[in-house]
Amino acid sequence: MHRWISATFLALASLAAAARDVPKMMFLGSGHLANHNRDVANTHVEDVRTPARQAEIEQMVARLAAWKPTHIAIEYPYAKQAELDKRYADYRAGRYTLSADETDQIGLRLAKQLGLPRVDAVDWNGDAPGKDADYDWMAWAKAHGKTDLLEKTVAPWKAEAAKETEYLKGHSVTDWYLTWNDPKRMNEDAKGYFELPLFGDDTNNPGAAWVGQWYARNLRIFTHIRALATKPGDRVLVVYGAGHGPHLRKDAVESNVFELVEPQPWLTGKATAR
Repeated sequence: MHRWISATFLALASLAAAARDVPKMMFLGSGHLANHNRDVANTHVEDVRTPARQAEIEQMVARLAAWKPTHIAIEYPYAKQAELDKRYADYRAGRYTLSADETDQIGLRLAKQLGLPRVDAVDWNGDAPGKDADYDWMAWAKAHGKTDLLEKTVAPWKAEAAKETEYLKGHSVTDWYLTWNDPKRMNEDAKGYFELPLFGDDTNNPGAAWVGQWYARNLRIFTHIRALATKPGDRVLVVYGAGHGPHLRKDAVESNVFELVEPQPWLTGKATAR
C-alpha cells in the first residue's frame, strides 16, 4: 500500500506539473559501471567496454537521445566543472577514450551525440558537520553489542547485490537499466534508511545522523540540478547512482520545479518525443 501511495502521488504531482508547462526531468538511475565498491553492498558489473556491451550501450543511448534532453547532469563534483569541461572537449576532439563509468558511457556519449555544448557536473559529497564518528553507525553497533542486528540489517542488501551481479551477466544493458529504474525497487531500497536509526540512542544516534546527511546531500545535488532549468522547454536528464532515485525524484516533484518523466518507455524505444 505504501508503495502504491508513493507512486500515485508522484504520478499525480507530475501530471499537475505538466499542466503548468514546467521543465521536465528524467532520472536515470544507474549501477556504478566502473565498480567503485564504496557502498556497504556492492554489485559487480562486468567490463562494459567489450564490443558486445558497447553495442548495447550505443543502442540505449540512441533511444535516450530521442527524448532530446537539453541538459545532461551527472554524478561528478560540481566544484570540478572545469575539469569535466576539458574531458568533454577532449572526447569530442578524439583525444579522450571513455572510461567504464556511467558518467562517460552515457553522459559524455549522449551529450556528444546530441551536440550539447557541455555536460553538467551536479554532485556534492563533502564532509558533513561534526566528526566522522558522529555518522559511523556500523562502529556504534559493534561498540554497543548490536553486531547481530547489524548483520541482520546488511545481510539482505548483500544478498540482493549478489543476486543482481548474477542477473547482469545474462541480460542486456537496457535490461539492467530497466531493473535499476523500477519504482517498486527504488521504494524497497529507500525503506532501508528507516533501519539505520536503530543504530543509536537518544543521546547519540549516528544512524539517524547518517540518514540526515544523506538527505542533505541529495538536496544539495537537486539544487544544482534545478539551476539548469531556466525555461519551460528545458529537459534535464539526470544520470546518477540508482540509490539517489527516491530522493531526487521526490525533490523534483515536491518542489514543483519539474514534471517528472519516467525513463522506461524511452529505454525500450516505445516513447516518442513531444
